[in-house]
Amino acid sequence: LAEKYQPHRLLVGEVNLEPARAARYTRADEMQQAFAFAFVKLGWDPEAWAAVGNELEAARRLHGATPTWALENHDIVRSATRFGGGELGSARARAALVALLGLPGPAYLYQGQELGLPEADVPLESRVDPMWARGGVCRDGARVPLPWTDSAALNRGFSLAEPASEPWLPQPADWGIHAIERQQQDPESSLALVTQTLEMRKLLWKNEVFGPNDGGIWRVEAGNLLICERSADFFVAVAMGTKPARLPAGTVLLSAAPLTEDGWLQPNNAGWVLRG
Repeated sequence: LAEKYQPHRLLVGEVNLEPARAARYTRADEMQQAFAFAFVKLGWDPEAWAAVGNELEAARRLHGATPTWALENHDIVRSATRFGGGELGSARARAALVALLGLPGPAYLYQGQELGLPEADVPLESRVDPMWARGGVCRDGARVPLPWTDSAALNRGFSLAEPASEPWLPQPADWGIHAIERQQQDPESSLALVTQTLEMRKLLWKNEVFGPNDGGIWRVEAGNLLICERSADFFVAVAMGTKPARLPAGTVLLSAAPLTEDGWLQPNNAGWVLRG
């Protein structure tokens, strides 16, 4: 049905199943994509990432279903908080963004993930998630309106009408430090990193370093260095240990944070490496 339209429509499944079962929904005559929700639930654990990555690769080989990567959605604590909070969580969230966009297959960023937004602490009296009333689980912290401007006016730019009405969830008092207009002026911001990474992704597709049939072979090397081999020429590396990890030979095309020593990846950093 979707392919009867011009251009073709895209069907994306919210299929919350283990990788082998979820992949069945993306066989040739079914949906084009289904979110790899197993990744949304991961902490900062290289063995867990490698295990789930290899499960998804096995499913891809069996069903021809390329994983559709996601690390955040409206039901899950934001990655900057989930990965430790504060500066540590922010660094890990940046590394995870770089890793995610280098993996083989499509990737989705949840609104505000490109800004590195942390989970907001929504006051008890302001919570509206029905899950909170029914079971004590609140997902509102990942659903607070985005901060567009540093100024508190118009709900930090989220509302256009004046006077601005109260949003469905209150924005934290310091929400402006994450504002889009502020990050657009900062070359070191999370938004700038995502923009740079997407540009590099497009370039590698254009130059055929990336291809539509790429797979991903995952492993963990010394020092808790997570590796995803996308091809013989390219791999993604994430340093998930407490000390710098030695990278396999190659040229680092980009990294989530500046490298402090050639050939080494410092903790909570990720890089794209081209061999040859």
